[in-house]
Order: sequence, then C-alpha cells, then structure tokens
Amino acid sequence: MKDITESSIQKTGCEEGILEPGLMWKAKQSTTARIGIGHTGARYKTNSMLRFLADQAQASDSVFTEVEDAVIKKMNILEIHTKCRNKEDMIVRPDWGRIVEEDQQKLLLDNCKINPDVQIYFGDGLCSPAIGANIPDLFQVISKGLAFEGKVVGTPFFVRYCRVNTARTIGPLLGAKVTCVLIGERPGLSTAESMSAYIAYRPHPKMQESEYTVVSNISRYGIPPVEAAAHIVDLILEILEKKQSGIRVDL
Repeated sequence: MKDITESSIQKTGCEEGILEPGLMWKAKQSTTARIGIGHTGARYKTNSMLRFLADQAQASDSVFTEVEDAVIKKMNILEIHTKCRNKEDMIVRPDWGRIVEEDQQKLLLDNCKINPDVQIYFGDGLCSPAIGANIPDLFQVISKGLAFEGKVVGTPFFVRYCRVNTARTIGPLLGAKVTCVLIGERPGLSTAESMSAYIAYRPHPKMQESEYTVVSNISRYGIPPVEAAAHIVDLILEILEKKQSGIRVDL
C-alpha cells in the first residue's frame, strides 16, 4: 500500500508549484527510498512510521541471526569458521573475523582444490540472509561462466563469522590466482538480503583495500544475482588477463 496516492501527489505538487504533475509518483515507482511518504503536521504518518520501524528491526536481525545449518546442507558445501565464536565477537572484534586459524586452514587444504584459477567462497558477514537469498543463482552462473571460458574454479565453501579480509589468508593458502569473496553486506532499510563480491588478484596479507574489485548491492532489490554474476565473470576474466585487480586494473 502506498503512503499517499497518485492524485494527492499531483494535486499537492501543482498547488505548491514544486513538481510537475505526476513527477513524484513516477519517482516513487522507480525507487525503494522513502520519498513522498507524507506527514501529518510535524510527524510522519502512522503507517510510514510503522514500516520504518519494521524495516529497521529486520535490518538489525539480519546482522545478528545465524545462517541456518539447513541452508549450508542444501548447498552441500564445506563450512569453516573464523576465530570468532559468535556474532557478538564478529561485531566487536572485526580483527578476529579476518583470522582463519590453523585447524580451519587444514580443513581447507584437506578438502579443497589447490591452485585453481579462481577460488570462490561465501561469508555471512553483516547480512546472514544474503547467503540463502543470493548464492544459489549467483554461484551457479559465475562457476558455469568461468568454466565455459576454460578457467578452473576451486571448491566452494562457507566461512561463518566472516570478514572480507579472510581472502588475505585463504587466497595464498589455496594458491588461487583470483579470489572472490561473496559476502553479506551491511543491510539497509530497503533490503536485508544484500551481498557484495570482493575480487582480488593474488591476495596476500599486506595487500591494500584498494586492490579489491567490488560489486555491491547484489539482491533482488538491487543488481539481480544472475545479472551480477555475468558482470562478475567479465571482471574476473579481465583481472586474470591483466594480472591486476582494484584500482590497478585501469593503470
């Protein structure tokens, strides 16, 4: 349900001389942003306020909820974890969320393909629902697109309590030319399912943040997973060709 009607927007816009008739209505149809929500006096309308509080609660939940075991089981992939013991650790100790300890590294070495062209793995990050919502379509298209181009894709796996810079350990550990982390991104009030791809050529412990190539806002409300996947394939192929990622690609 819309907060205010098309006719009321047109009427208000014309009377106040602020908008052309229907312009605000068209804008509302093209974005999930809170524009044209109306107000009563100095306050937002009750419906708008309740929707805001509900979206805010959903965003908060997406940070602190766990990726369910059933989701990982359905994907039939290995799971490891960082030094963090729970989501609280990951929030207050982001440095722990970057550390993959030796026992978890051994799990990767024992179960994953070594020296692939591209290593792709998934992390819960700050938006756990992003895994179940995006990975099934996203990974399938990326892996098939790269295989079609003759590239060797490593064994996929899930990292719980994951931060982006786990790539600095996992990339060199598995000997990947390119490492791609598909990770839940900070949620907003428009969606609590957003994901980003952080792609790096030969990541290493001392790499700079600017060495990542990033595709953000992957979700049904942003860049649809299938469309994002096709773009990520093109980026990875370019990175492999130029042997650089991040801002260095265009140098």
